[in-house]
Amino acid sequence: MSTAVTTKNIPIARPSFSSQEERAVVEVLRSGWVSQGPRVAEFERRFAEYVGAAQGVAVSSCTTALHLALLAAGIKPGDEVLCPSLSFIATANSIAYAGATPVFVDIDRFTYNMDPASIERSITPRTRAILVVHQIGLPSPLAEICDVASSHDLIVIEDAACAIGSEYKGRRIGLPHTSMACFSFHPRKILTTGEGGMITTADDELAARLRKLRQHSMTVSDLARHSSSQVVMESYDEVGYNYRMTDLQAAIGLAQLERLDEMLAGRRRLASRYSKRLSQFEWLAPPLESADCHHNFQSYMVQLKSNAPITRDRLMQELLNRGVSTRRGVMAIHREPPYRHEKWNNRLPQTNVVADTTIILPLFHTMTEEEVNYVIECLDQINILVAN
Repeated sequence: MSTAVTTKNIPIARPSFSSQEERAVVEVLRSGWVSQGPRVAEFERRFAEYVGAAQGVAVSSCTTALHLALLAAGIKPGDEVLCPSLSFIATANSIAYAGATPVFVDIDRFTYNMDPASIERSITPRTRAILVVHQIGLPSPLAEICDVASSHDLIVIEDAACAIGSEYKGRRIGLPHTSMACFSFHPRKILTTGEGGMITTADDELAARLRKLRQHSMTVSDLARHSSSQVVMESYDEVGYNYRMTDLQAAIGLAQLERLDEMLAGRRRLASRYSKRLSQFEWLAPPLESADCHHNFQSYMVQLKSNAPITRDRLMQELLNRGVSTRRGVMAIHREPPYRHEKWNNRLPQTNVVADTTIILPLFHTMTEEEVNYVIECLDQINILVAN
């Protein structure tokens, strides 16, 4: 297979910052309060308001958000938590951090989300919770999953790392459809603070416990102590964690939140351009968007059909030869050494297929239609090349 001359350099993703974020960071630096403080509290309020939740709890990452959510839900050593293998490894790691055992559930081959029937088959007497992932921003079938959970008295927590701005049955993810939803603000995500995460919930008591756990289980927050007109002595009555977000990060998050709807609209427009053109490829399947969901297109992932004239890895290399960066679709956690076991290969047939046949194409807020067209042109070139 020949190698084309690189004419462009298109990354898989690129965070979008404006003068708003720059001004926000400078203001925090000049304030002298750069750790967790008033900006974090404001970001929590504004984020919760955006998704429709009663409470938002800011933390240092989505991984720490998931860990705290599981702890606050009472997950403990010896428990089992159901989750997909088709996810970033942090999903399973957070369960392991809580001392519990991740039990992998197969997915729907075309939505990439957990299959409710597979969930039902995976429940044992040790199962305590279901950790649902809204993969690449497409909401999972929460109604069906919550029905299964309710019939077995299980807790449902959402790994909404990719799902900011996505909607399920007309309501934004994070307006608690479940006990808690956990978001990521990593640079690959639509809204970024560099690193960072958020937990949303309707339960005020859960939120109070989460805020305590994220700060070494300190009985009084830094903000409350420093704002008090009287001397306050804090105590630490259980083991806690340093999972705090800084005011520097929160200031960026607040500015990003103001631009979020604009960024979402831009991604959806570009994704529509991709889907319209790629649907004409006989061997590529564009992402699905079911009638009851509104996809945020945090990533644009396509699947190679069984009649594809090229392997996924060779396609990625041919695109890279032309200056187009890609990523494998989503990893299969059960193939990684910490979680590898022969039993999973038979239990996760759809996960295995999707892990081997999907590819993420470039998509970011500042991407132009010209750049999208170039990616499509490269796929056209490769299509002609492998057909001959």
